[in-house]
Amino acid sequence: MKRLISRSNQAIAFGSILMALVCVESALAQSSESFHQQMIVVDGHNDVIYASLLEGRDLGKKLPVGHTDIPRLRAGGVDVQVFAVWSDDKKFGKGKAFKHANHQIDLLEQTASRYPDQLVIAKNSASIREIVKQGKIAAIIGVEGGNMIEESIENLESLYDRGARYLTLTWNYNLSWATAAAEEVKTKSEKGKGLTEKGRAIIRKMNELGMMIDLSHSGEKTFYDVMALSTKPVLVSHSNAYSLMPQYRNLKDDQLEALKKNGGVVGVNFYSGFLDPAYESRVKSIYRKHFGDKGNYKLSSSSQYDKLPASLKRKADAPLSLLLDHIDYLVIKVGVDHVAVGSDFDGIESSPQGLEDVSKFPVLTAALLERGYTKEDVSKIMGLNFLRILEQNEQQ
Repeated sequence: MKRLISRSNQAIAFGSILMALVCVESALAQSSESFHQQMIVVDGHNDVIYASLLEGRDLGKKLPVGHTDIPRLRAGGVDVQVFAVWSDDKKFGKGKAFKHANHQIDLLEQTASRYPDQLVIAKNSASIREIVKQGKIAAIIGVEGGNMIEESIENLESLYDRGARYLTLTWNYNLSWATAAAEEVKTKSEKGKGLTEKGRAIIRKMNELGMMIDLSHSGEKTFYDVMALSTKPVLVSHSNAYSLMPQYRNLKDDQLEALKKNGGVVGVNFYSGFLDPAYESRVKSIYRKHFGDKGNYKLSSSSQYDKLPASLKRKADAPLSLLLDHIDYLVIKVGVDHVAVGSDFDGIESSPQGLEDVSKFPVLTAALLERGYTKEDVSKIMGLNFLRILEQNEQQ
């Protein structure tokens, strides 16, 4: 009888401990959620204009597809969203990119006009602060690819006047004035790589305008040419650490050192393929197990991923811990003042587990706090560092 009573008391005590732990975890979750909503959250790169607005979708409504819409931005506590403007000469034809860029800005302006109480286009740091103070989302325009200025400084100035606050110099192919990482890696020779004199003139004009230079997608030679020339801190809007994931879109240690000396910022990219060396093989393995003899094994890993059911996609996604590992590594190499967020949502097929769309940004805040980052450091990574270099570029 005494044993039964003892065991009963032990069970009650154990249950009490479990209940206490649940209460503590709940309190911590509420605390991180409250903190997330209080700080300024900035996502430095999102492709929803191309993925949804060009498809005629209404961002004011919660969409059943993609990663982004206004309701999910609200749920994710996103205060400042950079909307990327992107056009591919190979897809849409050379000589059409400037017009295509302006059309995309038109669509973003129309969305802002349709939802003025939700979304406002910001053109400087002061307007961002005012928009956020009003409880609205500040929309910044980032042009992803120098092809959209069509070699014209006048076009560059025109896009700046329309609100573009950074220009990603290249996308995945070379321009006449700058070379891309995707092309530079194909040869060890330095011949024909980097900035031309025209490219240098464009960099000088961007510094003069106060337009951030974005070096994501740029080749190493282009990267170092810009570092030698720019008088202002640069942005690498959506890239990760090469040492953890050796992919040409990520930054090597020497590049990170140069970025630190420049005072610039790197925005961590959420794409599983830029975070996890095992991602592609895992996708192919899951695809093979699911489709068996019916599978098309000539497809790329991204196409195979797209064909998987949602439950299997989640299994293929990189663990959230790997994103945190990249942030840790970048902080060690460049310092916490030089790391930001550039999700690449709606430009990627796979993001880390738990970060399936823009509504999940509080998960990242909670994970960073759990990793031991202070609230001050989390505030820097989640928004203040991006805003700092934006303001520094504005200064004459």
